[in-house]
Amino acid sequence: MHVSIDSFPNAPHGWSIEIAQAVAKSDGISMSDEHWQLIGALQEYYKKVDHPKLRQVKDALDEKFHMQGGIKYLHQVVPDGPVAEGCKLAGLDVPAGAVDHSFGSVA
Repeated sequence: MHVSIDSFPNAPHGWSIEIAQAVAKSDGISMSDEHWQLIGALQEYYKKVDHPKLRQVKDALDEKFHMQGGIKYLHQVVPDGPVAEGCKLAGLDVPAGAVDHSFGSVA
């Protein structure tokens, strides 16, 4: 996949490929075509649905990537979570519940 800003017509204002690459690098992710496809799919979905719920995003990704194995496939591409990490890379708000802030907490 040739990655250019034209490949992301639904990108949020202020998002850029360079920002996504910097976020990926800081999170230890080596970007692949699959990552860019996930970013594009998330940006497209968020353009259609304002403030989607976690289940809605998961269902949309499962449908979009059905031929590759759906959400299970995406968990192989992004082990930290295709919704949480994908939204972070795509410059989108992470839906409530996608990140467990209590994980590893001693409080």
